[in-house]
Amino acid sequence: MVSTFTVNGINFMALNGGPHYTFNEAISLVVSCNSQEEIDYFWEKLTEGGEEGKCGWLKDKFGVSWQVVPSAMGKIMSDPTKAQRATKALMAMKKLNIDELENA
Repeated sequence: MVSTFTVNGINFMALNGGPHYTFNEAISLVVSCNSQEEIDYFWEKLTEGGEEGKCGWLKDKFGVSWQVVPSAMGKIMSDPTKAQRATKALMAMKKLNIDELENA
């Protein structure tokens, strides 16, 4: 009924709550990527058997919601002038493209 595991030094606990509880967007896991290659890698692996969403969101084959984002997202969005353009570019994307966000 309960499983505990550690990922990158962080402890997690999973509980089988039964068929009444399913995954939805109320919780998502974030993968912070340092390069476009990392974004491409995790996007490909996590969407396999799952589905792409908008703005860097996806669901894996188990229905778990993920966000695959560049680690530089805070920097990209910190300039109010650039943030508006970056947000507009972001809204048009599924898998995020770091160059397009930085150059928006």
